[in-house]
Amino acid sequence: MNYRKLGNTGLSISEVSFGTWAIGGDWGTSRDEDGLKGLALAIEQGVNFFDTADVYGSGHAEELLAKATKGKEDQIHIATKFCRAGDIHDSENYSARRVSEYAEQSLRRLQREAIDLYQIHCPPIEILRDGSVFAVLDQLKAEGKIRHYGVSVETIEEGLLCLEYPGVQALQIIFNLFRQQPALELLPRAEAQGAGILVRLPLASGLLTGKFKEDSTFQPDDHRSFNANGEQFNVGETFAGLPFVKGVELARKLDWISEGRGNMARAAMRWILDHPAVSCIIPGFKNEAQVADNLASREVPSFTAEEMQRLSQFYSNDVAPHIRGGV
Repeated sequence: MNYRKLGNTGLSISEVSFGTWAIGGDWGTSRDEDGLKGLALAIEQGVNFFDTADVYGSGHAEELLAKATKGKEDQIHIATKFCRAGDIHDSENYSARRVSEYAEQSLRRLQREAIDLYQIHCPPIEILRDGSVFAVLDQLKAEGKIRHYGVSVETIEEGLLCLEYPGVQALQIIFNLFRQQPALELLPRAEAQGAGILVRLPLASGLLTGKFKEDSTFQPDDHRSFNANGEQFNVGETFAGLPFVKGVELARKLDWISEGRGNMARAAMRWILDHPAVSCIIPGFKNEAQVADNLASREVPSFTAEEMQRLSQFYSNDVAPHIRGGV
């Protein structure tokens, strides 16, 4: 396993880490047994960082992480998120009282004394502009409930705004072959300021596996069904903001990236890892096989300068005009 610095936090984390939304809920049927086996395999292979949230399965993902990391709390770092269990537009939701409650509830489920990285979970930009929540997080850090804090953002504008607050030590962003814009300004700015970058949705909700067809369907409790057009939350969180059929069409045009790299998924994650400002990618998984395949992205060849330019032009000409939900 290769490890990278998480900004200036002092944490060294596995460049391929994992998110736990899929094993918590909202990705169709999943079995705890499969999720726990996947977590065990990841840890066995050197993964030392996992991302979760208090709303993934209403806290169930945090509970699964507690089981998987019991006795390894000093070796395995956990990032969790808060705010979406309440009204994200209500300033009271970010008060010292409420945020402390969120943190204590997560700590109980995680069975830990402190949260390694506590992230605001895609708040409205008005909350970020106000900035009061960062003083609350500074207080939680002083109390020892959290070690570091960051923000999960939807757009580049939000990410750049967060970097104006010195306490923000990590950003979680959407960044993949269908969402390349962060590479232009946000990643260099974060790297210069010593803020870590966690990349979620590296496979654009599965589009970048190349396995879907235009008539593919998803279970009713899968966000790829109930949020395909932003019905429940930001549309950018589902298929990177692309209309599904258009996304399938565009993914087909990327077949060539898998040549010499095993498959499209591994190649797509390798492209992200080829950006030095990235601390880690956090693909999701439901079972051991998906964990193993995601980990294989570490070993595939990097992209050449010519290939990177070809992919950049593909994004600008073919993808960008169809993105919804901000960039």
